[in-house]
Amino acid sequence: MIQSLLIANRGEIACRIIRTARAMGIRTVAVYSDADANALHVRQADQAVHIGPSPARESYLVGDKIIAAAKATGAEAIHPGYGFLSENAEFAEAVTAAGLIWVGATPHSIRAMGLKDAAKRLMAAAGVPVTPGYLGEDQSPERLHAEADAIGYPVLIKAVAGGGGKGMRRVEASADFPDALASCKREAASSFGDDRVIIEKYILSPRHIEVQVFGDTHGNVVHLFERDCSLQRRHQKVIEEAPAPGMSAEARDAICAAAVRAAQAVDYVGAGTIEFIADASDGLRADRTWFMEMNTRLQVEHPVTEEITGVDLVEWQLRVASGEPLPKRQQDLSINGHAIEARLYAEDPAKGFLPSVGRLDYLDLGKSGRVETGVEQGDAISSFYDPMVAKLICHGKTRHAARTGLTAVLNDVQVFPVKTNAGFLRRLLSLPEFVSGAIDTGLISRIGEVITEQPVSDAVLLAALSWRLETYMAAEAAGDIAMAPEALFGFRLNRPRAPAHLPFTMNGAHHVAYALPTRTRADWEWALTIDGRIDLKAETLPTTYGPSAEDNPCGPVMIFDGGDAYEVRFGADHDAAGIGTTADGAILAPMPGRITAVEVTAGQSVAKGQRLLTLEAMKMEHALTAPFDGTVAELNVAENGQVTEGAVLVRVERAGE
Repeated sequence: MIQSLLIANRGEIACRIIRTARAMGIRTVAVYSDADANALHVRQADQAVHIGPSPARESYLVGDKIIAAAKATGAEAIHPGYGFLSENAEFAEAVTAAGLIWVGATPHSIRAMGLKDAAKRLMAAAGVPVTPGYLGEDQSPERLHAEADAIGYPVLIKAVAGGGGKGMRRVEASADFPDALASCKREAASSFGDDRVIIEKYILSPRHIEVQVFGDTHGNVVHLFERDCSLQRRHQKVIEEAPAPGMSAEARDAICAAAVRAAQAVDYVGAGTIEFIADASDGLRADRTWFMEMNTRLQVEHPVTEEITGVDLVEWQLRVASGEPLPKRQQDLSINGHAIEARLYAEDPAKGFLPSVGRLDYLDLGKSGRVETGVEQGDAISSFYDPMVAKLICHGKTRHAARTGLTAVLNDVQVFPVKTNAGFLRRLLSLPEFVSGAIDTGLISRIGEVITEQPVSDAVLLAALSWRLETYMAAEAAGDIAMAPEALFGFRLNRPRAPAHLPFTMNGAHHVAYALPTRTRADWEWALTIDGRIDLKAETLPTTYGPSAEDNPCGPVMIFDGGDAYEVRFGADHDAAGIGTTADGAILAPMPGRITAVEVTAGQSVAKGQRLLTLEAMKMEHALTAPFDGTVAELNVAENGQVTEGAVLVRVERAGE
């Protein structure tokens, strides 16, 4: 058995490998770049070696540095994880040439499956069904166009050396083919240094089904059943599950047997994945499922397979690399329940999934389910690497149990100030299509903004105000005038009750509220008006507050609801957009009162923040200001005039409109 192991990777997969290695009594060595000097995998390993600057091409992708680190620390073996150098045949050869053990597929297998066209020809020869298409050597635009026409549209152009969605174009009609081909070739040349392509029939109801295979050096190959990875965004997997919903026993046997034949055709050793594309328009059928490619490494989504089989795939990798036979035979493997994994990324779905980098000042991934992560609270998400925060996995006796369990896990995710896709993932799991299992690779793109937008519910708005009012009341009771606004001191029993004026922003959007107590001090309830809407009451709220509520009660507060995060800023933090201003510039009366001053006229130009009117209500004066630069398009009041709550007092038209 291997006694010492260097992990040529970072983040959650490095931590995952360290955990299993430690359980097996294996000493671990981490490598790190400048950006990862204090990373979790560095802290967890028994030893760590610096290998260069932050860019991966100068550190994690420099094989010579990694081999030198293994030699310097006395490591016997190198585990590449996934990504980086995990499918680099030249690196695998260099590792073994240096007298080290390579924990991965052989260079022969990596090369055999590395090019899509050659791999498909090999699979066809082994009796593995392949997607109808063109794999020929003639790469002239004329020949490729003719082959696409013969296959029938839509077709998919795929770079021979492609991966991760790069070098891939869907073409709907013959007239669109030349431009799509040129674009695909440019991207392939830039990304992979190889502009060759293949043409495939595009499957209209595609399901992405993959089978986990494992081989040893004694000629044994088994499968560990299938995973469904159909929920994808721009060809990147988002949610994975095992087993595939709707898969019959007969179809499973046929597809998994084909995967084993595929692995045997390249004398496969170690963990690998055979990926299939299925036309699910008539359910999952073996005769409508075709080989796409093989990943000659451990997959990101391997935990769902571990959950349903009870197998530690990293342990198997280390045992096989040490020369041991597979721990189990095919007849010893079975499916137990269902597992679903969600990839929690540091990104903002509301802004086109832009990565969100920075320090994780607050990180709470819940107390249930399985969490695979490479970060802790206080760590940072770097712009140099994949912005994954964690993989969240839930296992249950049924798919429904796994889905509801993972939904609950995502509901409890709290991350700040880095943004995540937790709410997006939770909404995905609740889609009727996902609940029923009627999924395909195009589902997310079809749904679009329905699940990418972050809703602001009444409960969230009320939660913000409920917290603030409780804070103010505690301050008022303690006589802390620095925290409690003057209006709230009206709640003393010997003074008239007055409303609390609470302008605030939530994730940058402006809101305004007025709160008035409706009962005695012994049992406060509040009549609330938010953005001109009345008769709202703060009752039990399905929300939780972040640490800023306790650590800085006068400053911003975080509210977490359903995986979404809302930053709320009150009072002085509020950008004076005007009390009661609506999106079209209409300024509403927040409560009944009297206009004591009108400081503008219709048609007058005004600047953002300029005072327009003064409203006296409940013995307090409130300045109503311009929300932005513009012109007074509508003026509906006069000095000393009485107004009712919600009345449109003035409307400002934005400059340039």
